[in-house]
Amino acid sequence: MDRGAEDGVATLLARAVHAAATAEERLGGAIADVFLDDAVRLDDRTRLRVRAVLAQLAGEVETVLRVQAARLLTLRDAASLAERLITNGTPVFARLNASGLLRDPALIREVIGRVQQDAIADALPPHAPEDRDRPSLLPRLLYHADSSVSAAAAALLAAESRRRGVAPVGARGSSDLPADLHRHLVWWSAAALRMGIGQVGAGAVPALDRALAEAALHAIDAHVDGDRLDAVAMRLARALDPSSSERARWLIEALRDRRLSLFIALLADGLGLSYADMRAIVLDPSGVRLWLVLRALGLDRAAIARVGLALAEADPRRDIDGFVAVLDAIMATDGAVARQALAPLLLHRDYRAALTALARGMDGAWPSWDLPG
Repeated sequence: MDRGAEDGVATLLARAVHAAATAEERLGGAIADVFLDDAVRLDDRTRLRVRAVLAQLAGEVETVLRVQAARLLTLRDAASLAERLITNGTPVFARLNASGLLRDPALIREVIGRVQQDAIADALPPHAPEDRDRPSLLPRLLYHADSSVSAAAAALLAAESRRRGVAPVGARGSSDLPADLHRHLVWWSAAALRMGIGQVGAGAVPALDRALAEAALHAIDAHVDGDRLDAVAMRLARALDPSSSERARWLIEALRDRRLSLFIALLADGLGLSYADMRAIVLDPSGVRLWLVLRALGLDRAAIARVGLALAEADPRRDIDGFVAVLDAIMATDGAVARQALAPLLLHRDYRAALTALARGMDGAWPSWDLPG
């Protein structure tokens, strides 16, 4: 057997070993999928959209890092290395996905929340305006007498436009992630780019590492956390500073205008919760905690019914008959009792996580929140 044939056999055997390992991985994935409870399984559209958003986020950061690091290398007389960095074809998303870094719970929680929020907002039932000559909610707030309200309304319109903008993977832009998640994604992407370059001359390694690290720091410094959609929505909710009755009106109008981000922010501001925590409550298809939130804020039966019906129309996971059946029980819940039941959510998220983690290691005993009943 000649040398070429031997190499071919070795390659074929290596591919067979890899195929066997891949088949085992597929079987493991299939088993996990078969026994996954339907209540926690993502629908196909959400799963595909989550993957697309992750690819988009990684692509945006990748483009910024490639361009900035290549510029620094060119300025430092390493033009050939800069060209190699720009033209290297290994996408950052593929490397991050293969490494498992994108399975970070905080990142996935944020992206799933974003995707589900956008899907529900798009599916909210349209309502004909009571006054056809009256502008919709945010355009009307642009001309509010309070400059802080008008400025926040303009910022929210801009943030929603950026979030909804359809851009190809790799387009430059802001990740719109919280600062800590953005920082992690930037450093992961810089490392993925470094590994994707492959072998370089020994003298080029320090220059490449320095350029990528500086580009990463530049991307982190350029991230403005206050420009994110969530932060801007909270700023508008605080600027409106509504009374109890006004808050109910703004909440209904936000849903009618399909401004789910403002709806969430108004609820979060009313109870002093974070946007992320309130978003999780609003997106929960059971609705149990949301009804407590609405009672804690003093919404009446008509307002709660309108919220429940609107969300049920937008989210097929929700049980509209079940909501109608418990509406009397919801209204019978005193506002003070509802606030007491929600008290754990007012604790800092990291503190809650620490309490929960500690409790899991103590024979499954959960923290005592002194809840009613």
